[in-house]
This record gives sequence, C-alpha cells and structure tokens, in this order.
Amino acid sequence: MPSQLTYPGVYIEEQPSGVRTITGVATSITAFVGFALRGPVNTPTRVQSFVEFERVFGGLWIGSTMSFSVLQFFLNGGSDALVVRAIHDTGTNAQQDTKATLAGTFKLVARNEGSWGTKLRVRVDYDTRPIDTTIPGESATTLFNLSVKDTATNVVESFLNVATMPEHPRYVTRVLEEQSRLVRIAPPGTVPAARPSNNAAVALGADPFANSTSTAFGADGHEGTVHSETDLVPASPNKKGVYALDSADLFNLLVIPPVLRDGVLTAGSRAAASNYCRTRRAMFIADPDPAWDEPSDIVGGPLTAFIAGMEPKNAALYFPGVRMTDPLKDGTTDVFPPSGAVAGVIARTDGSRGVWKAPAGQDATLAGVQALAVKLDDPANGQLNPLGVNCLRTFPAPGPVVWGARTVAGNDALASEWKYLPVRRTALFLEESLYRGTQWVVFEPNDAPLWAQIRLNVGAFMNNLFRQGAFAGTTPKEAFFVKCDAETTTQDDVNLGIVNIVVGFAPLKPAEFVVIKLQQMAGQTGGA
Repeated sequence: MPSQLTYPGVYIEEQPSGVRTITGVATSITAFVGFALRGPVNTPTRVQSFVEFERVFGGLWIGSTMSFSVLQFFLNGGSDALVVRAIHDTGTNAQQDTKATLAGTFKLVARNEGSWGTKLRVRVDYDTRPIDTTIPGESATTLFNLSVKDTATNVVESFLNVATMPEHPRYVTRVLEEQSRLVRIAPPGTVPAARPSNNAAVALGADPFANSTSTAFGADGHEGTVHSETDLVPASPNKKGVYALDSADLFNLLVIPPVLRDGVLTAGSRAAASNYCRTRRAMFIADPDPAWDEPSDIVGGPLTAFIAGMEPKNAALYFPGVRMTDPLKDGTTDVFPPSGAVAGVIARTDGSRGVWKAPAGQDATLAGVQALAVKLDDPANGQLNPLGVNCLRTFPAPGPVVWGARTVAGNDALASEWKYLPVRRTALFLEESLYRGTQWVVFEPNDAPLWAQIRLNVGAFMNNLFRQGAFAGTTPKEAFFVKCDAETTTQDDVNLGIVNIVVGFAPLKPAEFVVIKLQQMAGQTGGA
C-alpha cells in the first residue's frame, strides 16, 4: 500500500516480487491396507520405521500379510508409510474383531479391537492432591487416580487427579479420549456412573499391577474368525479399508496384500484399488497370482482376465513372488507377495536418483530375498515384458533384482504414452506439485499480470527439475514449456472465471533395450 506523503523526505515502500515458490511433493509415501494385531482402526497412521510399526500395530503377526509387507518395505529402503488397519465388523460376535472390556460400575474398554486388550490391567487409588471444592465438579467422592498397564508391552499410563463430573477440568472421559492410547470409558463418550473402587494398597517395592492390587480386563477381546477381502476393499466407499485413505493428505504408492500369503486379490478389488489410485494421483502395485508358475500360465487369457477393469496407467504388476525368511516360523523361508519389497525399492530409487529414474536394474536389488518363487530366464522375460508384466530376476552378481519398469498399460500392443512407470510417476508428481503450488491463484485478478506471475513461478519450478535431470533435452526450451496467456485463456474463459495453464514436459524414458553392434575391421592398406 502506498505511503501517505505528509512531510518532505524519503519514503520506503516494499513491493511484492510476485515469486511464490512451488515445492515438489513427496514421491514415495506408501499406503498399506491390511489386518494387524492392534492399533488405530480405519485410520491412516504414519510410521517411519518397522520399530514404530511394532509399537503402534504390534509387529509381525501370522494372520497379517500386511505386517510382512511393511517389514519388507522398510528392509528395502522405504522410509515413509501410511498404515490402515482394517477389521472385520460384521456377522456374529465370534466372527467380528471385538474390544476387551473392564466390567463393573466403572466400565472401561480397550481403545481398539483385538486380543491385545485382554492383557490390560487397571489400578485405582484415592491418593490425590487435597480436595478443592471451589473447582466445579470436585469433591471427596469424585476425584481419583487411574493407571493402566499393557502387560504385553509393559507400557504404563497414569492419569492423576481425574474426576467423574463433566464440568471438572480433569473429567476422566475427556482425559482418556485425548491422552490414552490404551483405554476409553465404555460406552465411549459417556459419563461414568460413579467413581471406581480403589485397589488395595501396595507394599514398598511391590508390583502395583499384581493380581491383588489391580484389576484385569476380561477375555472378550479377540480377532474375528472370518477376515475377508471386503474388509480391505469394501464394495462401495464407506471410509473403511482402502477408502479410509480419503482422510490422508497424500500417498504415492498403494499396497494391499492378499488376506492369505498364498492368495490373490480378486479382479474386483484390483480394479477398485487401481481406480481409486487414479483419483488420488497414486500407483497401485499389484501382486501376481501365486498359481502362475511359468509364462504360459500368464500369456493370453489369464493376463487379460487379471487386468480386466483395472486402470492400467495407474497400476504396475510384478512377477513372481519372493521367498524370504519368516521370523515367526523359526527362520524357515516362505513365499510372500512381492509388492511390499518392490515398494521399498521404488522408495529407495526415488531417494537416490529421483522419481524420473526407473526403479529397476542392477541397483534395484531386493534385500532379504533368498530366492524367487519362479526362476525366469531371458526368453521367459521376453514373453512377459512386452505384455506389461514386470519381472523379478536373479543374476549372479547383484542377486535378486527388479527387472521391469512398465505400467499395466505397458503392453506394446496398446502403444500407450504411459507405457513406462517412471514417466507416469513423473507426471503424477508434477500434477500434484502444481495442484498444490498454484492454490494462491484462486480469486486473483484474472489478467496479464497474473498470467505473468504464473509463468514465472511454474517455469522456475520446472527449470529446477530440469537442472536435476528430470527431463529429456539439453536446454530448458527442449525440456519443458509453460503457457499461460491470452492464447490459453480467452475472454470467454475470463468471463467464466477460468485461467488455463498449459505445462508440457519431455519425459526421460528408460534405456530398456541396449543394442551393441560389433564389426571386424578390414586390414588397412597403404601408409602415412
């Protein structure tokens, strides 16, 4: 705003430069959907190491293929995961995942479903601070201390000077809802009927959570008996399973391991998952059918049926499964779906080379993989690669590696512009980054000064990527263009409140076939 000139002298005015830096979004946040021993239900939860996954979701579990996929992801270089724990909540009580409860007049319930809640113990005592009757809802019959211990992990939570009256600043229902990772008042959100009875005093040095000085939760918490694929990919969007990711801000890769490690997602689930990825600018990593033992099991009708209904440009298929050590079976090996390990390789490649580098080749080694379920040779690879099936191969020096970088649209017969995985993922990266980085444009005056600012900011972002080697071409002009002017935005567009920005880029395509031509030199005649 111009200064008001009232006295003779020099005035300083700061003018905005019009530069609004566009920051590239993350490229390898991987969403996992599956069953787990414990943890938040149908809530995308960020974990950045397997140790954190163990703490929040209970670690490896024989009934959870997802837990092994998460382990393989971090083992292969992944660093950022969103985990959605699904549960089975239909059918009879025995068929459902249920929460453990603490019976009595003062009722508590485990924070989430599973048998882990049966290992909780609660201790109540009246050794509070002096009663202050000036505090609303506080009296000698409302104030108490509550402690909860998870005997499986030895985690202890203590809540001092809580009260049963809603008007009290330390109202127990509200305190537990906001602070406890273990319990809630049952039913959640209700007012306790009365202050709980206190437990017996503890002798000096004794365990405060011993049987005689604390109360155990009941045995009514358990995992359901009919975990189903529909819990992972519901028939319609309902904020459960994969659709719980609606509340996630961003993810780039989606992994949904089958319910059983020797199973496979149904065609409907694969189609729903890949189409959901299209709406979220992400890629779905599809696991192969474990019944496939050789290329002849895939080529033709089986592959056509497998990819039917899928969004091909937002999905990638890898074959075969990976044989890895199972820590829950005394270190013996077993075959696992490859999607978790492949997602880790993609994340590792993004971190070291960028999203535009194909996550395949001799550097794309599969850590922890003892062998592959099917050993592929060059002829077999040559049958599958042109169909858009990414092969996992074993070579003498690097060992097991990812040896393919195509989307499901990579079938040569389709001649798709989204044939290659790095090209598609680069486009998704640009779309998401520009979508977020141009929000400031909304409601700005739609005229030439705005168009110039857009060209400046988007152009600077694209030029920075060019300098990192993200595009083909030797000059920025060859590598990308940004158009936003009277040609892209006509007067009719302006009248409708529309500004059109056109961005083009020259993608880097992987050197998929390397041809070396040798020639014998004929004997030279003559001399210098």
